[in-house]
Amino acid sequence: MARPDDNGTSPAGEVRETALERGWHRLVEGFAALGTVLIGVLMLIICADIVARNAAGASLPLVSEGGALLVVTLVALQLGATVRAGRLARTEVFTVPLNRRFPRAGAALGGVFDLVGAAVLGTIAWASIRVLEKDMTAGEFIGVPGIATLPTWPFRVLILAGFAVAAAQFAFRVFAALRAVRRPS
Repeated sequence: MARPDDNGTSPAGEVRETALERGWHRLVEGFAALGTVLIGVLMLIICADIVARNAAGASLPLVSEGGALLVVTLVALQLGATVRAGRLARTEVFTVPLNRRFPRAGAALGGVFDLVGAAVLGTIAWASIRVLEKDMTAGEFIGVPGIATLPTWPFRVLILAGFAVAAAQFAFRVFAALRAVRRPS
């Protein structure tokens, strides 16, 4: 096995990950995988609701409220992996030519984008803490008492965790952009 040199690359030029980086990547990808499983759950719930509407003429309880919470939870859980993969929607008409012609300026612009993303998602995560606290202390639930109810706090925990992970992933990208800006041409 090739030994990495001082800048973390092997003689073949591949970048080596530390155990901490591998653990972080597994966490981010684990959140995305959980989001994928929840997409399957949401699809099953919607299909069951369609069957119930056609067979019994009535909707299943919790479908609309649970579906709404699940959609937000899915976005939050999968956002960190989207950021890590660089797959967020953005206009590349300007950034791609800038990166080709002036890589350091392109890295600086990308770093600003990532800094704003970290700030926005960090603010959302911070605000989610108060929502989670309120839901837990008040015993918030969705549904109709006596028919079917579901506590909201498990969804809120996943939403908070997903946005916090995505904010941290943006912050890591800011540091990577700073390294790219400082790197000699």
